Amino acid sequence: MKKHLTIFLFSFSMFLIASCTKAFIPDIEDTTNPITKVIKYNTDVKQIMTNNCITCHGGPSPSDGLDLTTFANVKNAALNRNLIERMNDATAPMPQSGLLLLSTRKIIDKWKADGFLEN
Repeated sequence: MKKHLTIFLFSFSMFLIASCTKAFIPDIEDTTNPITKVIKYNTDVKQIMTNNCITCHGGPSPSDGLDLTTFANVKNAALNRNLIERMNDATAPMPQSGLLLLSTRKIIDKWKADGFLEN
């Protein structure tokens, strides 16, 4: 009887541990309000690129030949090189260190929706 109780307690403990490791933690930012202002490169997007992208995608030899230091280059990458999709891709995100905050990605998505405005 004692052996069965030990096996049961061990199994139950493993179940609890496994359950805890798969807990869903909702993204707190999912409750943010939608962006209502018009998003523009110079005022909203440029700083995001500077802080998160140009370390690898800037300078004389940018990674993958993708220079993200100018409006024209960022717009072109968004239109022709799946930049926005990669920024939102949890399995292969850009930057490679992990997904940007949802609030930051929403700015980029809204910039696209607004027509990739510069000023």
